[in-house]
Amino acid sequence: MITYVHHTDSELLILLRDGTVEAFDEIYRRYWKSLFVEAHKRLGEIEYAEEVVQDVFINLWMHRTDRDIQQLYPYLLTAVRYQVFTLYKKLRKLPCFEEPLEHIGLSQDKADAPFFMNELLEGIQLWLAQQPEKRREIFRLRYIEQLSTREIADELNITQKTVQN
Repeated sequence: MITYVHHTDSELLILLRDGTVEAFDEIYRRYWKSLFVEAHKRLGEIEYAEEVVQDVFINLWMHRTDRDIQQLYPYLLTAVRYQVFTLYKKLRKLPCFEEPLEHIGLSQDKADAPFFMNELLEGIQLWLAQQPEKRREIFRLRYIEQLSTREIADELNITQKTVQN
């Protein structure tokens, strides 16, 4: 049995396009855990994270000949994020904003920081579009205008507890 442990991602992609099952197995061994962690971090449930990663790898195998993948890990990571958002939409479950904000704060000096920022902004826009008008206004005042909960309560003539909720 040939081992592909020492092959580069580029070499594995060439072998994958040719239908080499062992190359696919090596890609899976190499990346499943970090992709699972990424999916679990965003979804918070093991079953959903496993489903997302499984779907990504199934898709990779099924479309191995018709995808022009230049960089394997960024491609897989993007595919996981796409599947997560697809699952959000399917379950009508939206991401919380605190965790992505912390993650972006930690990754500003990384090459993928603009991607994370765009992803976060798309998630916020999706969430805002589904919120009642008053909640959108509170969100705008709090996170765009940077007003305190007391100032928002005074401006909208509602209780501070309503703003916090």
